[in-house]
Amino acid sequence: MRKETYNLNIHDETKFLMKKYNVTANKSLGQNFLIDEEVILNTIKNANICKDDLVIEIGPGLGTLTNELVKNAGKVVCIELDKKMIKILQDRFLLFDNIEIINQDVLKVDLNELIDKYNMKSAKIVANLPYYITTPIIMKLLESRANFNSITVMVQKEVADRLCARTGTREAGAITYAVEYYSNAKKLFVVPNTSFIPSPNVESEVITLEVKKEKNKEIKDEGKLFKMIKYAFMQRRKTLINTLQNTEICKNKERIRQVLNKLNIDERIRGEALTLDDFIKIANLI
Repeated sequence: MRKETYNLNIHDETKFLMKKYNVTANKSLGQNFLIDEEVILNTIKNANICKDDLVIEIGPGLGTLTNELVKNAGKVVCIELDKKMIKILQDRFLLFDNIEIINQDVLKVDLNELIDKYNMKSAKIVANLPYYITTPIIMKLLESRANFNSITVMVQKEVADRLCARTGTREAGAITYAVEYYSNAKKLFVVPNTSFIPSPNVESEVITLEVKKEKNKEIKDEGKLFKMIKYAFMQRRKTLINTLQNTEICKNKERIRQVLNKLNIDERIRGEALTLDDFIKIANLI
């Protein structure tokens, strides 16, 4: 029979664990401990977790979100970098038989191998991501093309705005194009800074990325596409022609002009004003 290790409300439980294990939030690892039960339950609900699911949680920390995941998922794999947290997680979930705890950097984990190991009906990512490494983790998850259905994560609100923006708008950044290319992004709900110990200076937001299972058949060269987007946003105030000339994308400025004219795109356009479809068309012609 499974049972809870602690029977306190989340705020008191967090304080208890921090005191018992002499833990303080590690700023270098971007740690802020979630103490809002409603946020946790809403995250689980929106991720549609069920017993058929393998859930990979990144940076579980004290295990507050983990505590609900193990009740709802078939299997939970926690990837935690902080060795102090590993001890807490091992003690806390000693009586649970559907959890594996891995002490590793998620950026070095082979997600395909991990998912294949359990061979469950579906795999999902659920996490409260550290602010300082959100973008590399999101890109790792998307570029891995691992066989998971969705990514439901809490991130800094400003980052959520960028991840879920429409390409071709002022709110978009280079990562917006990658997110749209690999997934369908949706904002779920805002999380106030009072939901954490210690309280960060910014609000957070929970978002979900529904991963596209098939590659985009329109693009001829993914590498060229994303290099082009990268160059465009490195100097986003310059025209696309000026950002791409003398790069590996195209040495010839006139060639870029010809491509834009053929697509009826203004020669003076900046990369930030182009949609993902626009970039794909330009990359294919170049």
